[in-house]
Amino acid sequence: MADVTANMVKELRELTGLGMMECKKALIETNGDMKAAEDLLRIKSGAKASKAAGRIAAEGVIGAYISADGKQGALVEVNCETDFVAKNDDFINFAKTLAELIATQDLTEISALSDASLPGGENVEATRKALVMKLGENISIRRCGRHVTQNRLASYLHGTKIGVMIDYDGGDETLGKDLAMHIAASKPICVSKEQVSSELLEHERQIFTAQAAESGKPANIIEKMVDGRIAKYLAEVTLLGQPFVKDPDQTVEKLLTQKQARVNSFTMFVVGEGIEKKSENFAEEVKAQMEQAK
Repeated sequence: MADVTANMVKELRELTGLGMMECKKALIETNGDMKAAEDLLRIKSGAKASKAAGRIAAEGVIGAYISADGKQGALVEVNCETDFVAKNDDFINFAKTLAELIATQDLTEISALSDASLPGGENVEATRKALVMKLGENISIRRCGRHVTQNRLASYLHGTKIGVMIDYDGGDETLGKDLAMHIAASKPICVSKEQVSSELLEHERQIFTAQAAESGKPANIIEKMVDGRIAKYLAEVTLLGQPFVKDPDQTVEKLLTQKQARVNSFTMFVVGEGIEKKSENFAEEVKAQMEQAK
């Protein structure tokens, strides 16, 4: 049987929002398989799917840029080790400069971006290494996204930790900004239900079916319950199905119809999304430093 550590229990609690003992029992029952334990808890408790995008598991910033004509834009995530460095002006400006470089030079691969030159002629990788030396932390360019459109682009940065860029047509600049802010707040996974992958949908259907089976109701009733849960799930995870944050009485789809507008695509980055943050034990760290000093 796999060892179930306190960090594993903590991670599962963050994913599900359930109690420590429930999480520990689920991990023991699934032999330490985090995903299987999460699914088991969802079946037993009826908990919703976790929103990993809502958890920040590493430090850094999101850089954003839209060209003056509004036709080219980019987001980039640059990571560091501590929030202290993430607030450093040189670090923040590096991310902003990279976003402009990505947008204007069509650099969508991190390797190509690292080999590119900044506006002043400095190499990106050399600049990154110089920042590592200056700030004393590991710094990495994690991911980037580029938008090119004949329509409109809008962006929104929630501090420096969440960045959204949206390609839309119709409406006005205010609508674009409002939609980008909505995405940052509500974190949809795609624009419409047609874009939800069949694999993800099938996984959720299996979970909902197992949950409904716990009720002991007849198969035909269970089928209707599952169909209802799937419809609700699609409304929760798609931009068009979500209640608009500034007016929850109407969905984003109704808002767009009212404004004669359409969302073509969007990119959202959350700093550290999907990265397991190193758990620090201060006492152990001090002990190790004392041992090294002997």
